[in-house]
Formats: sequence, C-alpha cells, structure tokens
Amino acid sequence: HDWFLENILAIGLVIVLIAIYREFPLSDLSYLLLTVFLTLHAVGAHYTYSKVPLGFWIQDMLGLDRNHFDRIAHFSFGLLLAYPLRELFLRRVQVQGFWAYYLPISGILALSGFFEILESWVALLVSPELGEAYLGTQGDEWDAQKDMTVAVIGAFLTIMLTYAHSKLVTQKSLPAPS
Repeated sequence: HDWFLENILAIGLVIVLIAIYREFPLSDLSYLLLTVFLTLHAVGAHYTYSKVPLGFWIQDMLGLDRNHFDRIAHFSFGLLLAYPLRELFLRRVQVQGFWAYYLPISGILALSGFFEILESWVALLVSPELGEAYLGTQGDEWDAQKDMTVAVIGAFLTIMLTYAHSKLVTQKSLPAPS
C-alpha cells in the first residue's frame, strides 16, 4: 500500500516514457539521468525516505540531527531531471536562448511544488493520523520548502553546467583567429 503510493508517479513516468519512445525518443544521457533518479527514488520508497540506511550513515558521519536521504533525493530530482526537461523544451517546444536555460529550472520548481502539495493531499486523504510519518518531515515544519529549494539548486547546477558546456563547444567550433 505505502510502496504503491510512493511509486505511482514514478510508474506513471515510466509508462509515459515507453509510450512516447517511438515518436519522441530522448537522448541516451537523458535516459541515464532518469534511470539514476528513479533508482534513488526506488531506494527511498523501499525503506521510506526518512529511514534509508545511507541517510543514517551520512547522519552519523556528519553529526546531523536527521536522516537527509530525502534531501539528497530532492536535490537529485533537480540535478538529474533538469537536463531531460531542457531537452524536452528544446526539441518539442523549440525554445531558444535564455528560455532554454530558464524554463527547465522553473519547471523543476513547479514540479517539485506540485509534488509537495500532492504528497500532503495524499497524506490527508489516506492516513491523516500518519501524515507526518508519511511526509517524512522528521519534525521540520519547513521540510517542503527546503525540499523545493534543494531541487532548484540541483536544477540550477545542471543548467549552469549545460550552459558552460554549450559555450565551450561553441568556442571550439569557431575558426581560430588568424
């Protein structure tokens, strides 16, 4: 029951990717990034994000007051999904220039916020008495906002790396000064 709730959006994403594959295949890099994120999500869903052993190890090593695996997953959401989202904007919507860099970050923020709201609705509808445990806030009233923030930071890093790579490729393709 909990496993299904945790994975319904991930399963939906995989179904959409399979459905659009023939008409709109993504790059190998996008599929790799999506796979890494879905693997992180599967680990979090298996253990429950606030109880992932890697998170406890990090907590112990750094002397933190909580298991931060959920923050790692949210950061990874932005870091790993901004590139496929940018690819979608470039190829499907054909955005260019500033918008090709801005829209993926904005999209990650929107998706992250949507997920946080959806997660709170599910907690209220399915199990109000277990809401905090399901949400994995670990006593942090600002958990949703912090999760969204780290997702945007991850997306920003990816987009900055993409921008730097684009500039580097452009410079290398220019003729040498004579």
